[in-house]
Amino acid sequence: MFADTLPGDQGSAYVAAAYLFFLALLLVYLAIMGVRVARMRRELSELEQLTRERRDAPPASEQEPERLPT
Repeated sequence: MFADTLPGDQGSAYVAAAYLFFLALLLVYLAIMGVRVARMRRELSELEQLTRERRDAPPASEQEPERLPT
């Protein structure tokens, strides 16, 4: 009864290829997002380090003025 409406093995290769293509696309997307997150974490840690250095540094009025070479 339903055997006439179901496709045989004719399209199964295309379905498998579509699933593999989608999986490859998903893996590429996840790799790109992983690289972006790693870069953002690195930049955030650099900003945090700069913030700590500025917070621990004495105020500008207490620092010695820069001297020009004579």
